Parts: sequence; structure tokens; C-alpha cells
Amino acid sequence: MTAFPEAHRPSVASAHRPVVLLHAGSAGNWMWEPQLPAVRDRLALTPHLPGFGPRVDEEWPGLAAAADDVARRIRDLGAEGAVDVVGVSLGGVLALHLAARHPQLAASVLTSGTAVLPVIGVARTASALQLLLWNRRALWRAQASSLGLSPEGVGRFVEHGLSVRRATARAMLDEIWAGAMPEGLEGYRGRMLLVAGEFDPPVMAQSLDALLEVAPHAETRTAPGMRHIWNLDHAKRFNAMLRDWLRGGVDHWLLEPTHVLL
Repeated sequence: MTAFPEAHRPSVASAHRPVVLLHAGSAGNWMWEPQLPAVRDRLALTPHLPGFGPRVDEEWPGLAAAADDVARRIRDLGAEGAVDVVGVSLGGVLALHLAARHPQLAASVLTSGTAVLPVIGVARTASALQLLLWNRRALWRAQASSLGLSPEGVGRFVEHGLSVRRATARAMLDEIWAGAMPEGLEGYRGRMLLVAGEFDPPVMAQSLDALLEVAPHAETRTAPGMRHIWNLDHAKRFNAMLRDWLRGGVDHWLLEPTHVLL
């Protein structure tokens, strides 16, 4: 499987901050390819996380250490100064840990589908079943079919999923299941937009309330009609949200979430 590049440079010199896009646990950094046209006016970094893509032989180091790894990789890939950080699912959790541990590096944070509360009930059962079937091609094909990918995209999704070691997935999921609220996030003062898809598991919406208690200055929103990794199957919609956020606003299409009872 050919590695997707980690650095995507603008065609002309740019005064905009670099943007860092952190991938989900069920996909590699290639999942951000549909977003590159939306950020072509700036340096865009799509780092490989430990244990994924060309780094599949590495052990999962834990969320805190993975966030530190991302911070180092941002500098290694040529970004100077503060950056805007975007993450979906696991990438969103890491974006929050990065902001908590390296607040001067993260000028802003945009996340979607991010669970920081303990994962229980149906969502936990579904994740456990995924882990049990991790090395089955049928599992990855079924997940890919739900994302509306092209035949080439399906193949890439399946082959990447099969490349990730079950031990990596287990270590990562154990942390997420236990609750992944970053220590020190209350001290972060940068802009934050925290989103849950309308059809995300309930723990994602519940996590918005928990995050708002820790970071009351954050914007929290629901993406109507969207599922978990919606940057792939609704790229135009995701890109509109991303562009608005990077320009300093919040897409009015997003719905303000109502309070969720835990």
C-alpha cells in the first residue's frame, strides 16, 4: 500500500497558519484527501499516527505520548508557529490532548465524533465486536460500503484496516473506552469547535456537554444528518464547515446541540 504524503504545500507562498488534520482509528491519513482542495491556500499536514500506515510496526504509546508525537511531527514537517488542528474520532481525541499538552502550538481545535466519556452500552459492544473481527476482510468491506467510497477508496480503506495490528487497536480502544478527557484542557484558551454527527453514537453528543464544562468557551454543535466519519461521504459539507472555521466563523448549517442527559 502506497503511503499517503504527510505534507501538502500550497502552490504559492501563504500567510495563513498551517492546518493539521489528524485521522481516525479506522482509517489512515489518506482519509483527508477530500479536504485538501479546501485548504490548498495553506500548508496542510496529515501525519501518520503511531501504529498506523507506514508506522504499523510501532506500539500504540498512549494518548498523551501520541499527542507529543504529533507535536514533534508538526515541527519535523516544516510548520512554524501555531497551527490549526482538526481531528475526527481518534484524531479528535488527540487534537484535544495536543491542545491540553501544547497550548501554544494549537491556535484552534476543530473536532467531530470525539468521545471523552467512558464508552458503555451499545457503542462499547459494537467496538468490542469490531475488535473481535479486526482481521476479517468482510468487516472492513462492510464499513467501507457505508461510507459511499469509490471502488478505489473501498480498496484503500480495506487494505489499511487489515494492516493495523489488533494489539494496536486493542490498546487504543482500551484508552478510549475508559474515558479520554485530557488532563489540563481547562487551561486551553484557543478557539474550539466541537461537533457530533446527528447519527454518531450517543456518547459523542454526551461528550460535548462534558467538554463544555471543562472548556466553557468552546462552541459545540450537531452536524444534521451526519454519521461518524462524514468527511468522506459528505466531503463538500465537511469542507464548507472547515473553511468557515478557518476563516474565523462557525457554519450556520450546524445545529446547536440541546443538553444531553448523561
